[in-house]
Amino acid sequence: MNAFLLVIPLILIRFVLLSILDKESLKRAAFFAPLIGKEKAAYWFYQISNILIFIYLCFLKITTDPFWLYVGLVIYGLGILFCIVSVSNFAKPAENGINLKGIYRVSRNPMYVAYFIYFLGCVFLTQSFILLAILLVFQISAHWIILSEERWCVKKFGEEYINYMNKVRRYI
Repeated sequence: MNAFLLVIPLILIRFVLLSILDKESLKRAAFFAPLIGKEKAAYWFYQISNILIFIYLCFLKITTDPFWLYVGLVIYGLGILFCIVSVSNFAKPAENGINLKGIYRVSRNPMYVAYFIYFLGCVFLTQSFILLAILLVFQISAHWIILSEERWCVKKFGEEYINYMNKVRRYI
């Protein structure tokens, strides 16, 4: 079975579910905070690795080895669930635009974590070391994007976001 089928749920969650829950959330999700220094390079690594994940999955097959198939399906399923929860919570911020409820009480960046788990499931399902390498570039570059987002949030939300940062971890 072609591994490109694995990205269909992510596309549906990220674009269809998000726009159904709140059309403005789709715009917020596409927003990138102003980047400085190394963050600008990281942005391009992030975008290119994201595209490469989708393209490379078109050329991979899902494993038939029972162990890797079951491990991959569990991780992939958790990734789907986490994506649904994080996107649903993202679509319902407070009036001032800050997300502090739901999964955001546990992680400041649940969508990035969800994408990593989701794509890690794809790695196990395809047994591809190349896909794993692309995923690692994606996740490392996401760290720099997160730094820019957090700087922007501190500037926009001030003390409320600083207090939130002190209470909630960046990753789960």
